[in-house]
Amino acid sequence: MKIRLSDHFTFGKLIKFTLPSIAMMIFTSIYSVVDGFFVSNYAGKAAFSAVNLTMPFLMFVSTVGFMFGTGGTAIVAKTFGEGDKEKANRYFSLFVYVTLILGILFSILGILFIRPISIFLGAKGELIDLCATYGRIILSALPFFVLQMLFQSFFVAAEKPQLGLFVTIGCGVTNMVLDAVLVMLLPQEYKLTGAAIATAVSQFIGGAVPLIYFSRKNSSILRLGKTNFDGKVIIKACTNGASEFMSIVSMSIVAALYNIQLLKFAGENGVAAYGVMMYISMIFAASFVGYSIGVAPVVAYHYGTGNHGELKQLQKKSLFILGCGGICMVTAAELLAVPLARVFVGYNMELLNLTVSGLRVFAIAFPFMGYAIFGSGFFTALNDGLTSALISFLRTLVFEVGAVLLLPLILGIDGIWISIVVAEGIAVVFTAIFLITKQKKYHY
Repeated sequence: MKIRLSDHFTFGKLIKFTLPSIAMMIFTSIYSVVDGFFVSNYAGKAAFSAVNLTMPFLMFVSTVGFMFGTGGTAIVAKTFGEGDKEKANRYFSLFVYVTLILGILFSILGILFIRPISIFLGAKGELIDLCATYGRIILSALPFFVLQMLFQSFFVAAEKPQLGLFVTIGCGVTNMVLDAVLVMLLPQEYKLTGAAIATAVSQFIGGAVPLIYFSRKNSSILRLGKTNFDGKVIIKACTNGASEFMSIVSMSIVAALYNIQLLKFAGENGVAAYGVMMYISMIFAASFVGYSIGVAPVVAYHYGTGNHGELKQLQKKSLFILGCGGICMVTAAELLAVPLARVFVGYNMELLNLTVSGLRVFAIAFPFMGYAIFGSGFFTALNDGLTSALISFLRTLVFEVGAVLLLPLILGIDGIWISIVVAEGIAVVFTAIFLITKQKKYHY
């Protein structure tokens, strides 16, 4: 039976409805992980470091898709809840067109300035050329990647989360197959290029397929069509999605800062070890982000209808699910630290040991991470972009930057790994304060 936004959600129905979004985000994160695996094992440590140095910028310019996806979904789902389907589809179309235009603009600017950007991020000597090679190819597919990130949220709002999952799986499989063919078979000097092409092709598919689907007559509740430019609703979507924008921007800044600190304390090995931890963390965090994306349209819909009882139950059930998930994740990460690290850097024992020791500390942050991500997404769904952005800003920028700058001075390289745990722990406290103080306003 098809689950609709208007349904009453039991634990089982909530998990079933959000599961495709969770899987979708995990497969999306696998793109980078697969690149990291093949580049590290076949192209070498220098190429792997180049990918890790470039990644913060590539994620930064792609945030427009995530911002309009989450922020726009909250508006569209709320509008459906208010009963105006025609207006909801006009808003949907506007968000898609604006995102595509911005994606093209950022792609052009990124390709033009990738070399000075790589130098700014810490690349030197050979790394500059490697960063530029990888970055330009990925940036060429940026307009489709931002659309892919946008549609990940709107597939849920369209009551088609399973379709979104199938598209993402198709992209993931494409990326893995092309990585295996291009990186393994091309000469050494072209292996990094092959990895970039594999990712770019998969991102093209991820944006183009949903664009075609929603442009034609379909069985979902969303359809691309004519729209009117509405500056106010665009600003509202940006405000709603500011937390997601801030989160990714802050993560990009923090990742660059981590790389700078690691180059100082551990050299190229430190950057490589952090890259492995980021890939592993990306998959675990993707589960929390996917859950938040999956539940957000439901929250927005019931907020639009004024069904406060359902809203309250959604929040309580979500906090319980995230708590259980966090415990499972930290347990799995601790038990699998060695085999997970060996997949990426098993060829270098010193690098392997550094990665394992860091990962075991880093993993303690996972249970805290889920609550902060959900709290931010919950307020986005309530169209309270300011509170959502504040949670993300404090969590991913203020607390992490402070921790990564101060703790290494006291604890050395261990302070870099511990900083994420400290930052996520403080973020949970502030998230709880916001959830408690906003109860009366939103009746949850």
